[in-house]
Amino acid sequence: MAADLVLPTDYAALLGDLKTQIRSAQTRAALSVNRELVTLYWHIGQAILSRQQQAGWGAKVIEQLARDLKTEFPDMKGFSRSNLSYMQQFAATWPDTQIVQQLVGQLPWGHNVVLMQKVKDLAAREWYAHATVQYGWSRNVLAHQIDSRLIERQGQATTNFEVTLPAPQSELAQQLLKDPYNFDFLSLGGEAHERDLERGLLAHLREFMLELGVGFAFVGSQYHLEVGGEDFYLDLLFYHLKLRCYVVIDLKIGEFKPEYVGKMNFYLSAADDLLRHADDAPSIGLLLCRTQNKVIAEYALRDVNKPLGISTYELAEALPPELKGQLPSVEELEREFEGMGEN
Repeated sequence: MAADLVLPTDYAALLGDLKTQIRSAQTRAALSVNRELVTLYWHIGQAILSRQQQAGWGAKVIEQLARDLKTEFPDMKGFSRSNLSYMQQFAATWPDTQIVQQLVGQLPWGHNVVLMQKVKDLAAREWYAHATVQYGWSRNVLAHQIDSRLIERQGQATTNFEVTLPAPQSELAQQLLKDPYNFDFLSLGGEAHERDLERGLLAHLREFMLELGVGFAFVGSQYHLEVGGEDFYLDLLFYHLKLRCYVVIDLKIGEFKPEYVGKMNFYLSAADDLLRHADDAPSIGLLLCRTQNKVIAEYALRDVNKPLGISTYELAEALPPELKGQLPSVEELEREFEGMGEN
């Protein structure tokens, strides 16, 4: 009986290895199917594009082609008039078959449609395609990154990484930081304080982590450190899995001030002594301020020997004062919905 079966000592290792191989094969098969579909769409788009250019095919011919293809392949989706137009646009966007095979063929068709709809510049479109392949973004995440102008913000923070970190790590760290950060999921009033900003970010931790980028692992907020018998608290503490270092974030509701650098320098020294493992890289600090004067920020960082970056952030606009009181209350909306249900 199976219950009496004594398994070989290496059985578990073999089973684990086979599971890994099977999942890998499933992934390769899915990627292969996707690449074949995207390549097919490219060839269809190329055929339509060439006939439009050479024979002047118009919209009526494309509509007829869509009907005939759907009739011939009733079980196969994707032959609508609008999707044929996307195929034509796809072929025009990526005229090089090598890029189709090696890059955008790795992306689902829906991702490619988002890229065509939202990104007009070819170089930017290719950048977002590479990033999507590298980080495995879903279609919604890709759309969010485009809408938030990620390519324009990436690597724009004011830092001293070039002189405080070795070359490979300094380049990676620079690219990880943005300026500005887009906290469009938050809306704080004019009298808000740092604690309000921190609470808001923690309440929307998922969105905050997405904006920070891939590789950040959340460690804690108001993280306690004891130095010289006194208590100190880090606003937000993360660990970056690729950089292999702690990242200390200090939040400021107003403009950047030079004295903030001294405080962050102290935090990084304490984090390196109390938290950093022997195999960890030096801890990195990020000052997040509402605004900054870049010249002042660069002077403040000039002689600091700890790796530190300064970035700004953008919040969702609060409701304009002139509109307050003109919108219906929750109670009014509930009464309205109840009235609709009675009709």
